[in-house]
Amino acid sequence: MTVYLMAGGGTAGHVNPLLAVSDALRRAEPDAEIIVLGTAEGLEARLVPARGYELVTIAKLPFPRRPDAAALRFPARFRSSMATVRRLIESRKVDAVVGFGGYASAPAYSAAHREGIPLVLHEANAKPGMANKLGARYTRFVGVAFENTAISHARFVGMPLRREIEDLDRAAARPDALAYFGLEDRPTLLVTGGSLGARRINATVTSSAEALVGAGYQVLHIQGGSAEFSDPGVDGYHLIDYCDRMDFALAVADAAISRAGAATVSELSALGIPAFYVPYAVGNGEQRFNAAGVVSAGGAVLIDDADFTPERLRDSVLPILADPAALAHMAEAAAAVGVRDGAERMLSLIAEARVRDTQPGRTDRSGR
Repeated sequence: MTVYLMAGGGTAGHVNPLLAVSDALRRAEPDAEIIVLGTAEGLEARLVPARGYELVTIAKLPFPRRPDAAALRFPARFRSSMATVRRLIESRKVDAVVGFGGYASAPAYSAAHREGIPLVLHEANAKPGMANKLGARYTRFVGVAFENTAISHARFVGMPLRREIEDLDRAAARPDALAYFGLEDRPTLLVTGGSLGARRINATVTSSAEALVGAGYQVLHIQGGSAEFSDPGVDGYHLIDYCDRMDFALAVADAAISRAGAATVSELSALGIPAFYVPYAVGNGEQRFNAAGVVSAGGAVLIDDADFTPERLRDSVLPILADPAALAHMAEAAAAVGVRDGAERMLSLIAEARVRDTQPGRTDRSGR
């Protein structure tokens, strides 16, 4: 029986691909034992047990970003976390570590290196995180969601998608999806800023409700976040706070306006949905990089957050929405860039890592 330690978590961007690969492993190897390493504070604390996997937690240990007291304590705390993971690897006879970034992953990468067992990484963002940059020093098996990801030993595998997205037949699901949202069978624009919402997107789109509906579209607007915007009261405009059936939302979408999170870009591209991306303006700029490939291919349009005004929507978005040929070209280009089988590609990478010696000159506990 193979024992896998899946390391990572904190945010949905780390947890969802971890779960997608874990599910694929469970389907491919029903007898395998899958242990997830995370933190008690991260999203994995709720999602992992709910999916039926064992969760082992270690202390949340962010990399220090400035010389302060936490930075002074970091080396000792990191060594302690790594020692904890090494004991877990030894006691549970872990055969391979598969990491997805996040707070729990870096100690697992170092522990796998010290124990001499195969290590496989997946980097979901085009701009890699610090933990995966560290882990890439220890392995040649690094799967990336985007071809432009600058990390050592990168292999393009795409994003491991949720099964309901990976297997989604949009045409077959559309009737049920329309009924679920109470929509008519006509062109539909999906608007979403993710679970945290996006104030600029929400403000611009709600104030442009009449223009969008007047262009022949019904709008499904998932505002998320604090739900601070009210329904504009325009017939054909549907504002909801949250959505538990994103597969249905994607099934009805003929085009989308969205942030450019890694999962969102990957899902819309895989399904061939033309998109207008308004990347999050704060942080390290990773969302611009996430969208770069599909934008370059012609499958999406990028609009800076500060520029996404009602006037810009009128001048740049509405003309494309009104052009079926342009949308069809964008859909084809997006699908050509997108990947539906990212989880299966990760399984192939894991299998290769287990066969080949990932650390030349080292032997693992069994003498390989």
